[in-house]
Amino acid sequence: MDRQPPPRRGRRRSEESRTAILAAAYELVGEAGYADLTIEGIASRAGCGKQTIYRWWPSKAHVLLEALAAKAGLFVSNADHGSYAADLREFLTDTFALSRRRPVADILRVLMAQAQIDPEFGRVFRADLLERRREALQVVLDRARARGDLPSSPTPETVLDLVFGALWYRLLATGRPVDDALADDLVAMLTRP
Repeated sequence: MDRQPPPRRGRRRSEESRTAILAAAYELVGEAGYADLTIEGIASRAGCGKQTIYRWWPSKAHVLLEALAAKAGLFVSNADHGSYAADLREFLTDTFALSRRRPVADILRVLMAQAQIDPEFGRVFRADLLERRREALQVVLDRARARGDLPSSPTPETVLDLVFGALWYRLLATGRPVDDALADDLVAMLTRP
């Protein structure tokens, strides 16, 4: 009789803990705000020890960063919709809708602030959130170039700056809505031949 070894549980359990921690951090910051968010509170909500959190993340900002990056990966599409304009509109609509979800806008603001005062966190923030979102939009731009429907101006680098610059400017400076009207304006401007 051929006996199979029992399935490994450690890996799954670690992933379950990681997922529970990210969910707990996201929920708690929505309930209490960033100032009152603690590693102890996250651990309690996630059903783990705080040493588990500290083994994977050096601070609550790092936990929230990973939670937010995971949300962006789930909720923002860079799928092919047949044209640059359609792909860009879908990407912007998803991105802006996510940024309006509670507590995403608040998390984005505190993480950007933390990135300005903590150089090490700033490097992680740029790599794990900002660059990953730019890479996701770059897929749309590369596909448009391959299809031949990417305008020659502005350059792809400028498109990335304009899209994310508008998002961050509204989130951090003006408080104006990051809405479908902004998405429409950007699509009209960026897809003009």
